[in-house]
Order: sequence, then C-alpha cells, then structure tokens
Amino acid sequence: MSHSRPSRASLRRALRARRRAVPAGERRRAQRRFARNLSRALGPRRFGEVALYLAGDGEMDPLPGLAAGRFQGARLYLPALDRVHRGRMHFRLWRRQRRLRANRFGIGGPARRERARAAWALDAILVPLVGFDDRGHRLGMGGGFYDRALADLARRPRRPYLIGVAFEFQRLPRVDEAVWDRPLDQVVTDSIR
Repeated sequence: MSHSRPSRASLRRALRARRRAVPAGERRRAQRRFARNLSRALGPRRFGEVALYLAGDGEMDPLPGLAAGRFQGARLYLPALDRVHRGRMHFRLWRRQRRLRANRFGIGGPARRERARAAWALDAILVPLVGFDDRGHRLGMGGGFYDRALADLARRPRRPYLIGVAFEFQRLPRVDEAVWDRPLDQVVTDSIR
C-alpha cells in the first residue's frame, strides 16, 4: 500500500485556505503572541536594516513584532520586483509617510527612487511562508521570488538572519526541500514551544 505525501501545490492550497479562514479576533490575538515570541526568540540581538513584508492573503502580519526595542531606529525595507530582471526581487527602503505603489501582483512597495538593498546587505529578513518544518525549510507561495533573492547568500561575505513568520498551524512534519531552497535560521509563530 502506497502512502504518498500531498504535493507541494496541494499543501500550498490547503494552508493558504486555512490561513485566510482565521477570524479577525483570533488573528489579532495571534499577532500579539507572535510579537511577544519574536522578542523572546531573538534574545539580545539588535538590527539596523530589516526587510519585512506587508501581510496579504491571510499571512501573519510581522509589523506588531517590530515594536520591540531591538527594532527601534532600524531602517525597514520592503520587497520590490526588479523591473529589468523579471522574476527577481530586491528590497527598497520603506518610508512610512510615503505612498506605496502596487506591483503587477497588486502588492504595495516603495517607489523606485527609494534606496535598494540586496538581501546579503541586510541584518535580518522576516520571510513570509505558507508552510515550514523544524529544519527551517519553507514552502512559499510558489513564485520563487524569495528563493532567488536568497540564493547566493552562501557566497557572500555576510548574510542576514532569516526569520520565518507564521501561524503555528503552518508547521509541517517535513517540507521536501528543493536544490534552490535556503533554510531559515529561525521560524517564529504565535505559539510557545
């Protein structure tokens, strides 16, 4: 009898549906727990340049976690699609007082005139995910943007601390990694383990 695991695509669909179904009150409570857990999980580390994402599609919102003292004064960056190299992504400085521009997926990002940074030049990147395992492997949305942005970190003189952001129910027994996958240093959820 064959016991096949669900495909990455079917896992992705199921977890995204579950993520979108989280009621608003439960989502707010989970985000408060995530913020406390992020502060505990990172210990005394301080970060000067941090990339994050704006939550959509039911994702855990990382912004409440950035209220911790270690992030005060940090320059924040958002993902930006590269206009020259299709399928590539870098990070642009986010000035909260300035209006964001929607990209081709309808996701807001800083204007092109804002300073861009490669992934390796940042101190930390809060990474969205659909699923993850205890080895730091992630199941993303399927576009490969983060995979490509993080692909060459091993060859760089420095690298950012990679922090996955998720609800606890997104934890999987195992994510089959692909050759291009870059494991996360840590995943922080709304649950204390």
